[in-house]
Amino acid sequence: MAASQHKGGWTEGMKFARLLLRPEIVFLLLTVLLVVAAGAAYWVSRATVLTIAVAPRDGTEPALIRAYADALAKRHKEIRLKVLDLDDVRDSAAALQEGRADLAVVRPDVSLPDNGLTLAILRDQAMIIASPEASGLTRFPDLDRKRLAILAHRDADQTLIKAMVEHYGLTLLEKDVPGPVPPRHVALVEMAEADLAAAFAAKRVDAVVSVIAPTSPTAQRIVGIVQGLSRNRKVAFVDVENADAIVARLPRLQSVTMPAETFGGSPKVPAEDVHTVGASYRLMARTTLARSVAADVTQHLFELRSGMANVTPAADYMQAPKYESTAEATSARLPIHPGAVDFFEREQLGFVERYETWIYLVAFLGGGIGSAVAWVGQRLSRLRRERVEEATDRLLEIRREAQDTTDAARLERLAREIDDLAGDIARHALERPTEARTMSAAAIAIDAARSTVKRTIAASHYASETSDLAGRMTSTEAATAG
Repeated sequence: MAASQHKGGWTEGMKFARLLLRPEIVFLLLTVLLVVAAGAAYWVSRATVLTIAVAPRDGTEPALIRAYADALAKRHKEIRLKVLDLDDVRDSAAALQEGRADLAVVRPDVSLPDNGLTLAILRDQAMIIASPEASGLTRFPDLDRKRLAILAHRDADQTLIKAMVEHYGLTLLEKDVPGPVPPRHVALVEMAEADLAAAFAAKRVDAVVSVIAPTSPTAQRIVGIVQGLSRNRKVAFVDVENADAIVARLPRLQSVTMPAETFGGSPKVPAEDVHTVGASYRLMARTTLARSVAADVTQHLFELRSGMANVTPAADYMQAPKYESTAEATSARLPIHPGAVDFFEREQLGFVERYETWIYLVAFLGGGIGSAVAWVGQRLSRLRRERVEEATDRLLEIRREAQDTTDAARLERLAREIDDLAGDIARHALERPTEARTMSAAAIAIDAARSTVKRTIAASHYASETSDLAGRMTSTEAATAG
């Protein structure tokens, strides 16, 4: 019974080992490993989709961002943009602040999310206040009791104008009032660009104000209208004295200088540099955006600018934030994202540095898995050898058992067990390589066990026949004597 259980356990172990090492199982395991490797490669190389909040709807930034998104898709870059259109820059800043967007078009003087870092300046704007030279409006205090035409109603622009008016002790009236403007007040008169010349001619307005990029076509047209109303074609611009001091007080604004001849050279318009303040529309990213991803977004934005400019002129006004050192860039009042700094300073991470942690992890795990596979292989090989050695030991035990018994039924069972063990060893030798020494020992054990069983059976038969013969002889002698 014990011998039968021993044999059964050995047989089951051999079956399990053969199952693990079958070609189908090995192929399946290799296929699984390849699929996992392909999945990892796809995960590393797949495009990163970022949500970008864009505002205002009637501004130039939506067209610019859509051109950027289309260029990224057309060039099959690793970055993709999902555009989220919003009505106001406050909404886009809130989207970044609340985590609904990864990137956002932000105007810092209106609303600055505390989790936003600058990637690029999409458009620098200056507050331009222009009138025919004869008006003599060249300083902010000169605007007392004057009416300013404004061509587009944007809350963000009016917020900036109001801040500047109040800085000089004046009060802004956001709508026109009947009769003369009260002392220490300035009135805004909203109108269309087509009505501007008529309003100046009828003296309904004294100057025009706009928060705009000075080099933009719209700014050129507005100043051109004012220039056409001047007898000597010269234009007076309100110059902001001590603009740097104002920026120090209102740090989300910026000092802007309009060089002479910005709007024309004959005559010079302006005749000399004009100092004013302005704001910027910035592309900002959340602080938690990966450094490498921020660098890629910034790099592609400027690399694809030429193609984007064919779609929208706004691409020509993009620029990098100005800074002197990396420390200044990351600690400024409007900090720059470290990833953008990497691009500007040409210190972007290569593939190895970017995925260094993953490479080390894969190498570590790969080495561990390789070692484990090697250990399993060695273990299975040893298990196979041990199984054959166990079979050999069992054959030697059978030889001893055969020597100590004369029971015919018992000897028959031992003979069948020898045949089974020999068959298992033969199958194993055909399916898997085994050491020649081990197989030679097994073959000798098989021969020895069979020989012993045969001799024992033969001896048992001889003893039985001799006993029968002696019995018959005894019976014959007894009969004769009787």
